[in-house]
Amino acid sequence: MNNCEKIDRTVTKEPISSTEPGAEASLVEDLEGYHHNALYLIVAIVMIFLTLVLALQPLYLSRVLGLGRDNAGFVNANIQAITELVDLLFVGYLGYISDRIGRIPLIVYGFLLAGITALLSPLDRWVGATLGVNVLVIFYVVRVLMSLGGTLIWPQIATLTGDYTRQEDRPLLLANVGFMMAFGVTIVYAVFMQLPEQIGVTATMWLAGLFALVGAWLAKRLLVEMVQPRMVDRSFPFRDVWELVKREQGLRLSFLSAFTARNDMVLVGLFLMTWFVYFADLLEKTSHEQAASRAGLVIGLLGLVVLITIPVWGRVTARIGRIPAIVIGLLISGIGFASMGLILNPFSWWIVVPVIIIGVGQAGCVLVPQTLALDLAPEEIRGSVLGVFNTVGCFGVIFFLQVGGILFDWLGPTVPFLFMGIVNLALFAYALTVMKDPQKGPVMSGDLDLSSI
Repeated sequence: MNNCEKIDRTVTKEPISSTEPGAEASLVEDLEGYHHNALYLIVAIVMIFLTLVLALQPLYLSRVLGLGRDNAGFVNANIQAITELVDLLFVGYLGYISDRIGRIPLIVYGFLLAGITALLSPLDRWVGATLGVNVLVIFYVVRVLMSLGGTLIWPQIATLTGDYTRQEDRPLLLANVGFMMAFGVTIVYAVFMQLPEQIGVTATMWLAGLFALVGAWLAKRLLVEMVQPRMVDRSFPFRDVWELVKREQGLRLSFLSAFTARNDMVLVGLFLMTWFVYFADLLEKTSHEQAASRAGLVIGLLGLVVLITIPVWGRVTARIGRIPAIVIGLLISGIGFASMGLILNPFSWWIVVPVIIIGVGQAGCVLVPQTLALDLAPEEIRGSVLGVFNTVGCFGVIFFLQVGGILFDWLGPTVPFLFMGIVNLALFAYALTVMKDPQKGPVMSGDLDLSSI
């Protein structure tokens, strides 16, 4: 019997009691390197899909659907905000469902839904004409379904990563996951966003759908459940999660960081791409496809910076603790976003400076709050806690996209970035008070010593 079969049999036939603190650690020790590598590969695939769909959106609306510049910021932000609103309705409950039925079935179904919808999305004009519905409405529905597929996938990937790790090695392994996230984002903007100019927007959207279907097959074949689904409650454990949040100041900081940090890449990717595409109208001999390609290189640079620095953040987090690392990340990120307000022409190479600063800060703001939340979440409700964590992140995405879209159209394309910088710096000030609080002490009840956090 190979190790994969041993783990699968252990999980499915011998439920792990929450009162056995060593049981999960024993299963983690049984994992082979290829189990982690499979997880990293699937992380890269889901990030390629989610990022490619988002990056194509402004170009798709402009070229395929003919959306004009006047309300481009609002429409792009509004579509993304609506998808996040739908995600908000499901992400917390899906975390609870993953505690009941496992993480992997949700991941597989999410990939299938997202992939099939992406493959069918170029038919939106035909569907709109057949039904007599505005094509933008059809595109809204398509994006919602793709986003719902992503909601089935990504939070469960994050929870499964927690299942695969122990507290002492979690920062480094989450850094590896973050590295593959950044790799997926980088390859989209550096490579795949060059494809619309060569093969067209529609063919590139089909490519995104194929990636999702490959992800479904790999998740089904290669991932293993590490925690026996065993929650017997038929309702979400609101009281348990709420008591944990009230008790743990670090978890409150983690959730607030999720509110701001989860939207950073969405904000940069969407508004920077939209800025480039429509700024091209002011330039001679620069098409929207060429502008999207240039934006892809800039955003790809951001992903490359995250790619390079996120392993460093893993080691820094393990050495100095979670909360000090969050403080540093918020400060760097806030400075980067605020400095974007100094850029007048996105085609100027000066834009590289704030992009690099944002990338360094973003790497820490994505990695560390999630690490802290996983540390503080009891094993038996880990999926539920991560569900709330992601729900808070959804609120943040909706808020900053809606406000950012209005600021983009009314005050200028750099104002959403400036607003994000102010918010990050305000949260940095709060994180400083948490770090200096002598009462933070052990941040989790039970036998696990997290005094280094």
